[in-house]
Amino acid sequence: MQEWALLAVAAVLIIVVVSYAAPGLGVAAPVLLVLVGMGCSQLPGAPHLVVEPEWILVVVLPPILHAAAVNVPVVDFRRNLATIGSLSVLLVAVSAFGTGLLIWWLLPEIGFAAALALGAVISPPDAVAATSIGKKLGLPPRLVTILEGEGLVNDATALVLLRTAVLAITASVTFGGALGDFAYAVSVGVVVGAAVGLVSVWARSRIQGQPVLTTAISFVVPFLAFIPAEELHASGVIAVVVAGLITGHLSARRFSAHDRISERTNWRTIQLLLENGVFLLMGFELTSVVGAVARDGVTRALVIGVVATAALVVLRVAFMVPLIALLRRQQRRADAFTGKLDSFVDRFTARGPRPGEERRYDRGIRVLRRKQADVAFYASEGLSWRGGAVLAWSGMRGVVTVAAAQTLPEDLPFRSELVLIAFTVAIVTLVVQGGSLPLVIRWLGIRGNDADHERREYARLAGELVTASRTLLESSALCRENGEPFDDELLEQTLERTIAMSESIEEKLVEQDGDSRLHQRFELQRLMLDAQQNALLDARASGTYASHTLEKAQNFIDSQSARFA
Repeated sequence: MQEWALLAVAAVLIIVVVSYAAPGLGVAAPVLLVLVGMGCSQLPGAPHLVVEPEWILVVVLPPILHAAAVNVPVVDFRRNLATIGSLSVLLVAVSAFGTGLLIWWLLPEIGFAAALALGAVISPPDAVAATSIGKKLGLPPRLVTILEGEGLVNDATALVLLRTAVLAITASVTFGGALGDFAYAVSVGVVVGAAVGLVSVWARSRIQGQPVLTTAISFVVPFLAFIPAEELHASGVIAVVVAGLITGHLSARRFSAHDRISERTNWRTIQLLLENGVFLLMGFELTSVVGAVARDGVTRALVIGVVATAALVVLRVAFMVPLIALLRRQQRRADAFTGKLDSFVDRFTARGPRPGEERRYDRGIRVLRRKQADVAFYASEGLSWRGGAVLAWSGMRGVVTVAAAQTLPEDLPFRSELVLIAFTVAIVTLVVQGGSLPLVIRWLGIRGNDADHERREYARLAGELVTASRTLLESSALCRENGEPFDDELLEQTLERTIAMSESIEEKLVEQDGDSRLHQRFELQRLMLDAQQNALLDARASGTYASHTLEKAQNFIDSQSARFA
C-alpha cells in the first residue's frame, strides 16, 4: 500500500512539473508525459505496472468527459453539431473499417471481427493534446470547439463499434442490427444524461451558498449518468457528455457565483490530474505491454502499428477535403442570406406586435435574433483549407485507445500483439503529430480572433451590463426587500459610480495603448490589493485579531483580487 501511495504522489508531482514546464518548451504536456513515462519505466527497480482497463473506462473516463463537457458552450456545440457529428460518427466508422481491413490483410489469421475490434480501438482521436496546443497558440475558437466536441462524442462511436465487433467474434451480427444497437445506445444515452443533468442541477440549486455540498454532488454526477446508461446497454459516454453540457449551460442561471467558481477550480484540477495521469501511465505501461509479446512478434506489431497510423492519417485527410468544401459552401450561403434575413428582421420589428399577441411576438423576436446570430456566425467564422489542415493533423490517440485495447477478450489470438499495436498507434500519433502540430500551425500562419475586435466586443457587452444597472437605479419602482425605499444619498452615490464605470468602458472602446488610463487604473488597483494583503499578513503574524476576522478579511481581498486578475 505504501508503494502505491508513493507512486501516486510521484505521479502527481511529475504531472505538475511537466504541466508547468510544457508551455515554455512549446510542447503539449501529454506528449512530454508519455516520454517521461517511458523513461521512468526503464529506471532500475521500476515496477511492471498494469492497470485494469475497467478502472480507466469506468472510474477515470467519466470525470474527464464531464470536466470537458461543462466548459463547452452549448451554443457553440449546437452551431458545430453537424461538423462534430460527421467527425465523431462517420469518420470514426470509416477509420475503424478502413484500418480493420488493413490489419486483417496484414494479419489474416486473426479474422475480420478481431481486426475490426482493433480498428474501433484506434479510431477515436483524443482532443486533449490538440486543444492544449491550439489554445496556447491562439487557434480560432471554432477550431477548438470542433476538436473538443469531436473528442467528447467520438468515444461513444468507438466503444459501440468495439462492443459489436467483439460480439461478432463469437456470434453473427447483421448490419441492420448493429445500426439499431448504435441508435439505441445514443438515444437512451441522451435521455439518461438529460435526466441526470436536469435533476442534479435542480438538487444543487436547492442548496445554493454551500459550495462544499454542491461540489460533492457534482463529483458523482458523471457516474450517475455513466453507470445507469451502461447497465441499460446504452452509451455511458453520451450520457456523461449530455449531463455535462446541461450542467454547464444551466449553471449561469441556477448556481451562485461562489458555487461556479468553486466547481470550476475543482474540476480543472481533476481534469488535469486524470487526463495527464493517463498519458503518464501510457508511457509507463509500454514496458509491460512489450514484455507480454513474444520476441519475434514485437517488430511485427510495431511495424503494423506504424502502418495503421499512416492509414489513419490518410483517411482523416481524405475525409477533411469534402467536409471543408461543405463548410465553405455553408459560409457562402450564409453570407448571401445575411442581407435578406436582416431586412426581414427589420420589417418584423418595425411592424410590432398585434393586439393580444405580445408574448408570441417576443418569442418570434428571440427566435429571429438567434437565427440572425447563427447566420452571422457561419458567415464570419468559416473554416479555411488551412483550418482543415490543422483538423486533419490533430488526430492524436489517447485515453480510450489505451483502455479499450486492454478490454479485448483474453482468449483472442495474438491479443498481446493487438494491444501493442494500439499502444504504438497512440504513442506515435502523440509524439509525431502532437510534437509537430505547433510547427504546422505556425507554418500555416493560422491566427485566432482579432484581439482588438475581441476587446471591443467585450467592452460593448460590459456596456450593456452597466446600462442594465443604470436602468435599475433610475427606476421609480426600485425598493428594498421589505418594501421600503433605498436611501436617496446612497442611490445617488451608487449611480455616480455606475456612470463612472460606464465612462471607463467607453474609454476602453477607443483606447488601444497599453499605458492608457484604464490600464493604469487596473494596475494601481492591483498594487493597492497587494499592499492590503501584506498588511493582512502582518496582522496575522501579530496575533492581535481573531482567526475568523482574519478569514473574512482574506475572503474580501481574494474576491477583489479576482476582479483585477
